[in-house]
Amino acid sequence: MKKVTIYTDGACSGNPGPGGWGSVLMFEGHEKELSGYEPQTTNNRMELLAVIEGMRAMKEPCDIAVYSDSKYVVDAFKKDWISGWLARDWKNSQKKPVKNRDLWEALLEQVDFHSSIEWNWVKGHAGDPNNERADRLATGAIDKFG
Repeated sequence: MKKVTIYTDGACSGNPGPGGWGSVLMFEGHEKELSGYEPQTTNNRMELLAVIEGMRAMKEPCDIAVYSDSKYVVDAFKKDWISGWLARDWKNSQKKPVKNRDLWEALLEQVDFHSSIEWNWVKGHAGDPNNERADRLATGAIDKFG
């Protein structure tokens, strides 16, 4: 099974506002950078999209280590918020609809496709070179298209 590392980041100019996402994929010395733009979005949507698009770039199931500075994304899996949302038919603990359900569902499709996912939180803007690289991709998409 291929072992792939993905560093992701999302950015928004205003929240909501123009947004960008970036993913850095690493596999056995090879690297690929991906980024995208949405004209009207939120930071959390961009954080989710960065992970989704990074995983979609793989054509076969892989073992993946995801590194994100988004507690929103990482904690949903590490603290297993997802199971609660599913058990409550996509309601959060306050019985309100889970925000960004469409993207959570798309992410769960990717999680189901791949062999295993290791979720890692990294502090943003703290000098991790690959997190900074993903951030530059995300903010660069806003600069380019926004």
